[in-house]
Amino acid sequence: MTKILLLSDTHGHIDEAILKYARLADEVWHAGDIGSLRVTDAIEKIKPLKAVYGNIDDAIIQKEYPLNHRFMCEEVAVWITHIGGYPPKYNANIKEEIKANPPKLFICGHSHILKVMWDKKLDLLHMNPGACGKHGFHQVRTMLRFEIDGAEIKGLEIIELGKR
Repeated sequence: MTKILLLSDTHGHIDEAILKYARLADEVWHAGDIGSLRVTDAIEKIKPLKAVYGNIDDAIIQKEYPLNHRFMCEEVAVWITHIGGYPPKYNANIKEEIKANPPKLFICGHSHILKVMWDKKLDLLHMNPGACGKHGFHQVRTMLRFEIDGAEIKGLEIIELGKR
């Protein structure tokens, strides 16, 4: 079983509230708009990190992290990207690929809106953890945590970190 902390849209902000939950996870996944390598450096000091860059991330961050990251976590195929849309309104840049080769778990950020929904047509779970940074139009800072146990995604929890 792998315990995952999923976050996005830090926009350069990292604090003890985020790191407290990171310490409880086995891995941390960041869905883009990192904002500063100091965010990823702080996380990587305590846990393994998988991340993608977002539309606000500069060339330095883009050299460190990919635009799309596809990988297996136990028996679950995962795809993380920053601007991905949601079922059935996927971003035009990935629409054909996601239809041709859908993962079991599709993760994106960008909207600052926490959303978890099932795509029955593609048989995938979509997650957007909202935003845990302090910049943007969101009112409450959010993250998600869940477990992957073999081929099962379970124990999903919303974490609210308070007002931005």
